[in-house]
Amino acid sequence: MIQFDNINKLWPDGTKALSDISLKIPRGQFCVILGPSGAGKSTLLRAVNGLMTPTQGQVKIDGTTLSLSTQKQLRRRVAMIHQHFNLTSRLSVASSVLSGLLPAVSTARALSGWFKSAHRRKACELLQRVGLTPTHLKRRAGDLSGGQQQRVGIARAFMLDPEVVLADEPVASLDPKISRDILTLIRDAAKEHNTTVLCSLHQIDLAREFGDRIVGMRDGRIVFDGTPEEFTDERVQALYHGAHWEDPPKKAEPEQSGFELAHV
Repeated sequence: MIQFDNINKLWPDGTKALSDISLKIPRGQFCVILGPSGAGKSTLLRAVNGLMTPTQGQVKIDGTTLSLSTQKQLRRRVAMIHQHFNLTSRLSVASSVLSGLLPAVSTARALSGWFKSAHRRKACELLQRVGLTPTHLKRRAGDLSGGQQQRVGIARAFMLDPEVVLADEPVASLDPKISRDILTLIRDAAKEHNTTVLCSLHQIDLAREFGDRIVGMRDGRIVFDGTPEEFTDERVQALYHGAHWEDPPKKAEPEQSGFELAHV
């Protein structure tokens, strides 16, 4: 579903943010990206929706290469959930959720607030699914708690029934219980729509709990690719402290697992 082919990113100052990233993420998988700060997690996610253009390599979504000519079309199929919610504080909750339609409606229609009744019904349904009530509809997004704002962000992300959801540290500023609630909402919504989720996290326990697969990044490279069960404490140490374990991950059979394990 998502395919990274030899992705490299070199910033103007000479910093290499991504180095030879090749990765395939099948439809419906919840893939967690882990790694220390500066590992390249956010940069990798931004390559999927065109917010970052690789210096070298290609990104494909369901076989279509992301390029200037396909970017608008593909953005309708990719939604993003942000670390700091990315809501306009003065907008109402209803307007915030409806803004998820922006890739598919004209700017004039969006600015005038003209949306079909079916769109408004869907926004209400999504808000109910993420645990918010009709009383929240007219409230300003900036007046909500952090957990409530992220629920609005999830509802917004699913307005266009995306095939891919990018979640960039979606629970970084939330307490442990709310973090689990938020990740549960994302996982359940994704399963309902058979959506592929690429989610960067810092919390190892949450990665093991929610991920179907964990990809570990360090210094712009993939150093681990496997299941939560294979992501042992020794491998955690290797990822975050640069050590090497004696039993590097074996190569998985692609036809059996749908992904490969990376060598350290």
